Amino acid sequence: MDEPHHSPTSWPDARAIAARAAVKEAAHAAPVMRPLSEALGQVLAAPLAALTDLPPFDTSAMDGWALAGPGPWRLPTDDKDQDHGILAGHGEAAALPDGHAVRIATGARVPPGATAVLRSEYGTAAGDGWLHASAAHPVVLGQDIRTRGQECRSGDQLLPAGTLVTPAVLGLAAAAGYDELPTVRRPRVEVLVLGDELLTEGLPHDGRIRDALGPMVGPWLRALGAEVTGTRRLADEADVVCAAVAGSSADVVVTTGGTAAGPVDHVHPTLRRLGAELLVDGVAVRPGHPMLLARLAPENRENRENRENRQNRENPESPQNPEGPGNSEESETPGPQTRPARHLVGLPGNPLAAVSGLLTLAEPLLRTLTGRPAPAPGPAPLAEAVQGHPRDTRLVPVAFRQDAAVPLRFNGPAMLRGIAVADGLAVIPPGGAERGTEVEVLDLPWSAIATEQLSYADQTRHAGQTRHADRALRTPQAGHRTPQASPRKDKPAGHGDGEDISPEEGPA
Repeated sequence: MDEPHHSPTSWPDARAIAARAAVKEAAHAAPVMRPLSEALGQVLAAPLAALTDLPPFDTSAMDGWALAGPGPWRLPTDDKDQDHGILAGHGEAAALPDGHAVRIATGARVPPGATAVLRSEYGTAAGDGWLHASAAHPVVLGQDIRTRGQECRSGDQLLPAGTLVTPAVLGLAAAAGYDELPTVRRPRVEVLVLGDELLTEGLPHDGRIRDALGPMVGPWLRALGAEVTGTRRLADEADVVCAAVAGSSADVVVTTGGTAAGPVDHVHPTLRRLGAELLVDGVAVRPGHPMLLARLAPENRENRENRENRQNRENPESPQNPEGPGNSEESETPGPQTRPARHLVGLPGNPLAAVSGLLTLAEPLLRTLTGRPAPAPGPAPLAEAVQGHPRDTRLVPVAFRQDAAVPLRFNGPAMLRGIAVADGLAVIPPGGAERGTEVEVLDLPWSAIATEQLSYADQTRHAGQTRHADRALRTPQAGHRTPQASPRKDKPAGHGDGEDISPEEGPA
């Protein structure tokens, strides 16, 4: 790998590169068969085709009477048939002669010869052995009968591959005859938090600060569909960092910090040492421009020996793994893992800059590995003007108020106060954007959980359509908000928020 260069990739190009980086791995990944009870939140690895007709036989859509021919209809004389009739779950009943009727429950199998179902409230059994239909509700051929195959025929495609498995999908799969579903294997991700200055508990002291990324990055990756095998905190030592990356058996390693060119920034030297290929080395985005994406080299003897040595010397008290093995989740692929990680995403050490890296590089990479389609753009008008960087894209936390995106004040690279209450990140082009300008808004992964009854593709389309519909309904007030809608109190966005966005801005 060549020495690090200083020509950052544009933000749109960086996301496109990350989305393409794992196409080959995703195409060759074997699906994981999961019981329905364990498939919620997974992604279908293959189209869902019906294994049976739905319904599998003609059924009654209502409680009432199954009828044969025109009325009035003769009722059974058997007391049991008069009281209960045909119930759901019973086998096929005897054929119904013309001019006869029999009680039937919702979901019960319609007997041969039946031509319609009369709802209980529309019929009268006077006690003389005959059933009469209400004059206000004449019987129509086939009424209230769900015919076999009305919803689908066996072999019909019900859902495409890439559909998020929601409770509704589970219900459909069960009805269509499935006991288990083919799902995309969740990519295994290991998080390496770098930095001697980080504390894991208590208040900051003696120049050391709390680690905000360790508690945040793993759950964020899980929300993106990854199986996080563990979060390890490493000392700022070149050999320690190199051994950890070389020895990881995850599909993706995510590092935090150490992506710049300082004396204790060991990510670039580690990648050179391991013969990795830099796919993205810096992105023209603020915050977060020192982020990177690399394809790691296939396992070689040095990599294997490094991994085996690390595994032999690690223990719960090891200074390289202060969280211990209890932090790791149970793997979807049990047994020893011998293949090294395939990709590395290097996040900057500042918290909001790391979030920028997650959405710029990790999200597209994991989206491909989890088989999910790209979300549709979700533009929204800005409630305030936002100052831009002269050359780079800016990602600014925003909250939705009425029909507009309100920029949040705390948007500096080291700040989390804004993103903690944000609905998304607005993509501000170089040079900035005026009030009312429609900009793309990146949804946060948990903002979609409330609509999980939709497939992933439908969900993203729904989000964009809702925003457009809301704006159409409120056209006279477009861009308008109440004084309480924003904490900025009319302070121009981008000023005094603790972030220097001048061309001389330092690493973020």
